[in-house]
Amino acid sequence: MKLDDAATQLEALGNPTRLTIYRTLVRVGESGLPVGQLQARLGVAASTLSHHLQKLMQVDLVTQERQSTTLICRANYPVMQALVGFLTEECCFEEKEKSCRPTAA
Repeated sequence: MKLDDAATQLEALGNPTRLTIYRTLVRVGESGLPVGQLQARLGVAASTLSHHLQKLMQVDLVTQERQSTTLICRANYPVMQALVGFLTEECCFEEKEKSCRPTAA
C-alpha cells in the first residue's frame, strides 16, 4: 500500500460519524446493511449518511451494491486488511527483541 493511499483512508476514518458508520459495517460482516437500516441504527439524517458514505466509498473502504431498489453497504475487507497491514508491517522492526512481530509458522 502506498503512503498517500493509507493517509487518505485514515483521514476519511478521522471523522467520528464516518468511523461509526465504518465500524457498524465491519461489525455486521459480509452481508452488509441496506442504507435505510444503517440510517436507522445510527440515527442520522439521510443526507448526512449519504455524504459520509460517499467519502468512505471514494477511498474504497466501503462498497455499495444495488439489489432491486435497495442499496446494500459493505465494508471492503481486503482494503481494511491492507490498511491494518500497512500500519503494523514494521511493528518493532528496529528492536532487537521483536516481541510484537508475528513469528513464522
